[in-house]
Amino acid sequence: MMTLLVGTNRPDSNSRKVAANIAEIYASLQIPLRIVDLADLPVEIFSPSAYATKPASFQPFTDAILQATGLIVVTPEYNGSMPGVLKYFIDMLKFPESFEQRPVAFVGVAAGIWGALRPVEQLQQIFGYRNAFIFPERVFIPQVYGALDAAGKLQDPALHERLKKQAEGFVGFVERLRQIKLRPTP
Repeated sequence: MMTLLVGTNRPDSNSRKVAANIAEIYASLQIPLRIVDLADLPVEIFSPSAYATKPASFQPFTDAILQATGLIVVTPEYNGSMPGVLKYFIDMLKFPESFEQRPVAFVGVAAGIWGALRPVEQLQQIFGYRNAFIFPERVFIPQVYGALDAAGKLQDPALHERLKKQAEGFVGFVERLRQIKLRPTP
């Protein structure tokens, strides 16, 4: 099962709205998808003691990552970077198995004209360090306030098509990696 990570805990975030659009695309491709929303993180995870002992309430978040056949990360840009809660979430996950050889795709969301290019590139460095398999086709959504209608739907058919193309490509990428891993080594 794929996991879609909403990389912010901000109420009524545009990243969450974009993630809902992405979820619809994966549903249309008949790909099971689990959504992990950082707005649902248990407050106990923010206790300093959580570094040593993760609260039981965090286990579903860990499981969603560890069980993911592929991970789609939707990140907004906050002050030229990813949200601090996203980096904290990554830091709280098990090392190295959370991202080791896990396929990952990125979608950036921003109010500015670059569509969260900087946080996506920063995340690619982090996930590369963690030995994830990074899908090269990223999607950036600039000027997001004009990209979504009042119901949170993407207004631009070309943008929707880019997300669909990314999803189709990522599904194929995940499947090819899975097949490679299943082959016995000579």
